[in-house]
Order: sequence, then structure tokens, then C-alpha cells
Amino acid sequence: MNREQAYALMQEHTPSESLRRHMLNVEAAMRWYARHWNEDEDLYAVTGLLHDFDYELRPETHPQWGVDYLKTNTDTPEAVLDAIMGHAAYTNTPRTSLLSRTLFAVDELTGLVQAAALVRPDRDVRGVELPSLKKRFKNRAFAGGVNRDEVVQGAEELGVDLDQHMQNVLSAMQDMAQAEAAAG
Repeated sequence: MNREQAYALMQEHTPSESLRRHMLNVEAAMRWYARHWNEDEDLYAVTGLLHDFDYELRPETHPQWGVDYLKTNTDTPEAVLDAIMGHAAYTNTPRTSLLSRTLFAVDELTGLVQAAALVRPDRDVRGVELPSLKKRFKNRAFAGGVNRDEVVQGAEELGVDLDQHMQNVLSAMQDMAQAEAAAG
């Protein structure tokens, strides 16, 4: 499974643009952390792209349906499948790898960063700053669907200070937005 195959699969199974954007944001954060830790950037990217590909069409069986589909129809590495299962806390799948802990840590936080960008007049993540993001994080009424407890738990599982983790994910998403803008 390479990035192009993962992207095509995500597109095929995910009709909504907002969920596609979420998975691209998670991919960007996963790539950032892979570079940071000198891990396999493509493996982290594929994990980010595929983690929610089944959510929109099969929310009641997510992520199990997606993992079963990937096992049956692709050559997705077991590490990716484990990470996808582990990102959903309700599966009780232990997050024993750095890959799985990273996916869990960035998933919810990317939603908060995206929401912070969308309330800006220009709707551009490149203008979001850490102090504003921290303020929005503390306001549980803002982006109420973002599980703050999981954001905190994710940073703890990574062994990264929460403020630094927020900056890392914000930087990853800003870098992606900059690259998209440069590409036209």
C-alpha cells in the first residue's frame, strides 16, 4: 500500500470533502512526526490517510469494517491496521507502537486546529497562532466534538508536552497549506 493507493481508496470511500480534509490534515501531522522521529514517512502518511476512510459510510462498524476491508483487499501492513484500530479508544486496542500512539495523538487535535482556522475571516490555517489555539482548546464549547481528554492523553502517550504537541500539529497543517498554496 503506497500513498497514491491509500489516497485513491480514501477518495472512493469518503464522499464528504470535510472528512477528506480531515484525513489529509492527519496525514500532514503524521508526516511531520515521522520526520521528527526519523520514522518511515510513507507508512505514517498511509496510516493518516486511511484511519477514517470507512467512517462516513459505515460509522456503526468503524474502524473494524475498514481494517477488515484492508486485510482482505490490500497489502496494508499490520502496523497500519493496528494503529487504525487503536485510534478509536472504544475498540480497547492497545497502542503499543509509536505509529499507533502518534495517530491517536494527532487525530482529535487536527480537528481543533481545522476548526480554529475555519472561524478566521480568511479561513486559513496559516494565520492560526498557538496562543489562540490554546485558548480555543480550553473553551469546551468551541469545536465541541473534539475530545480534549484524548488530546491530552495522546500527548502524554507520545511523551510530548501538550503545548509543544499543539505547535507540532499546527506547524504540520500550516506547512501543508503553504505547499498547497504554492502548488496553486
